[in-house]
Amino acid sequence: MREIVNFNSKWAFTKQADAVPETLPLNWDWVNLPHTWNAIDGQDGGNDYYRNTCYYAKSFDKMDLPETDRYYLEIQGANASADVYLNGKHLAHHDGGYSTFRVNITEALERYNLMVIAVDNAANDRVYPQMADFTFYGGLYRDVQIICTRESHFDLDYFGGPGLKVTPEIIGKNASVELETWVTGFAENQSIVYAVHDAEGKEVAKTQSRDLKRILEIEDVHLWHGRKDPYLYTAKVQLLEGERIIDEVHARFGCRTFEIDAERGFILNGEEYPLRGVSRHQDRQGYGNALLKEHHEEDMELICEVGATTIRLAHYQHDQYFYDLCDEKGMVVWAEIPYISQHMPTARENTITQMKELIVQNYNHPSIVVWGLSNEISMKGDTDPDLLENHHILNQLCHDMDKTRPTVIAAVSPCPMDSPYVKIPDVVSYNHYFGWYGGEVSMNGPWFDDFHRKHPEIPIGCSEYGCEALNWHSSDPVQGDYTEEYQAYYHEELIKQLFTRPYIWATHVWNMFDFGADARSEGGENGQNHKGLVTFDRKYKKDAFYAYKAWLSDEPFVHLCGKRYINRAEDITKITVYSNQPEVELFADGVSLGKKKGNHFFYFEVPNEGETHLTAVSGELKDESRIRKVAEFDERYRMKEKNAILNWFDITAPEGYFSLNDKIGDILKTAEGTALFMGMFQALLPKEGDKVAGGFEMNDTMMSMLGGFTVLRLSGMIGMMGVNLTKEDLLNLNSALNKIRKNKN
Repeated sequence: MREIVNFNSKWAFTKQADAVPETLPLNWDWVNLPHTWNAIDGQDGGNDYYRNTCYYAKSFDKMDLPETDRYYLEIQGANASADVYLNGKHLAHHDGGYSTFRVNITEALERYNLMVIAVDNAANDRVYPQMADFTFYGGLYRDVQIICTRESHFDLDYFGGPGLKVTPEIIGKNASVELETWVTGFAENQSIVYAVHDAEGKEVAKTQSRDLKRILEIEDVHLWHGRKDPYLYTAKVQLLEGERIIDEVHARFGCRTFEIDAERGFILNGEEYPLRGVSRHQDRQGYGNALLKEHHEEDMELICEVGATTIRLAHYQHDQYFYDLCDEKGMVVWAEIPYISQHMPTARENTITQMKELIVQNYNHPSIVVWGLSNEISMKGDTDPDLLENHHILNQLCHDMDKTRPTVIAAVSPCPMDSPYVKIPDVVSYNHYFGWYGGEVSMNGPWFDDFHRKHPEIPIGCSEYGCEALNWHSSDPVQGDYTEEYQAYYHEELIKQLFTRPYIWATHVWNMFDFGADARSEGGENGQNHKGLVTFDRKYKKDAFYAYKAWLSDEPFVHLCGKRYINRAEDITKITVYSNQPEVELFADGVSLGKKKGNHFFYFEVPNEGETHLTAVSGELKDESRIRKVAEFDERYRMKEKNAILNWFDITAPEGYFSLNDKIGDILKTAEGTALFMGMFQALLPKEGDKVAGGFEMNDTMMSMLGGFTVLRLSGMIGMMGVNLTKEDLLNLNSALNKIRKNKN
């Protein structure tokens, strides 16, 4: 029987070496795995986190391993490339930082051994990802172990897979389950026992054969039905030599049918099953991507609490343990490779390899329903022949390897609806940020209606939408202010627009959690993307979290918004309550302000005098907060950008006249504003066909989005494009805007 030895403890680590050591370096740092060298500098801003080759070294005695025929080193995650050395001999190279790979170390083993793994996250042009809005943490950040097997064993060499492929097919009330195996060193006197067990461990089907593929029948099958009933069977295969078991592997699986219909959305087991959920990055504050099981479990608990039915596991293969949790909890999953943002003609082979690893390693998970080909890959244009060919190859590869699941892309917002790229996969979703990166919140729903009208045969979804929020607050929130209140308003509106269009096959909030993006410098806290419904440390659920819980969760609750926004200057202040109950009553210092019936969101006007204790009540449920009257707005609630040339409060804004704080679209509605931009500022504005921030191709969609930006926010975009505006430039422009009167309407 195979034995698995955990290999996580006591590795010597260094950033300083430039060669493989011959003996264990005692002056290196000692670390346990999982480990990343970017847990701090990959989250603090500046885009200066360490990216290079680092070394891990471990000595061990072969006598401490079980005595057997074959030894495989299994590395479950090494970002982004790795080279494995044993006793000075180079055994393997692997490109791709998010998948499992194995190395047969048998022939290189001696009595006393030195294992060295060189891990490299430096920039290159052959391994994805290279350009993306998240930190590429380096390290051996998942488990490392040694698998000890007999000469004959279920395969360990094929793209990190389990050696067992389970394909159930529903036929009436029963299931036909195809079990396919791969055996290394299969001998004449050996056979395979195939068995299926139910969730309680009872054997429901069994056969023995020398065939590498068998079909077992499950009578009166219990279906896997998402969050409602995530029922799992277990397939177990045993390799027998005579009557003795010499190897065994097993895989949990679920029996279900699904389809993605362009009109009805996602259909699970013949039932319309709306996919409304979130995207997830795997990192967290202080840990980077070197997570422990309890971190994965906490993430899943929070996602379940919000009521999600689906998770987009972006933008790479996630830990097998998290896919297992998705199976157990009934989450419907979008799994993808990190083919993202910038197409590299020199890295086609890497997309193919990473896709093979994703499918082979994850085929048995019933939670996964689509394979993601790429994300926002058309940022520099959607007609590159090499890009399109790469996608056709990946699309065909997925269909060849898996007949049961469709393919999908996440298209960047400006990608034309009629793009040839959009027509390659089976299913399409778009990343839209109307109401945050320009445009207006109201543009989201109509855009999908337009796509659905033009392409009624293509299932369309929303793969990303969101806006950033930190601990800033306002009673009059506006796009770009990074307040918790604007984020809540934004998601209220998106929920109303997206959730009421049943043809949208899936929606995924960007993002469930704040995440590391060391190149970011916005919102007042550098090094992070703050679009999460939950903070990076998982300690605070933002108000928008409860907006989704109100729509999606069956767990009765009531939530008072604005708990971090206590000091308020207005005499009458708006208080929002989220609940999945039909009626909510609000009390101020014990006095009822009335009951509201509503559709998940309840709004109250509250007198603001002195300090007021608020209680929201619905039946036995209640939530409490407080507000306090202050003479002037508390500036501690106002965003102050680090390293900004200008902050909003540096800008003069006379009543009735424009300033840098106004939207470009409003300014261009006036003759004077148009003339100003036709003059001194037009040269800096992107024009049709230009390449703009991050390499976007300027088109009509982008132009309409720009109208929703304030001039100040656009000046930040121009900085990203390499145009450096000085403080004097901006103040001169603001002075000119201050002379242009706003339209009264």
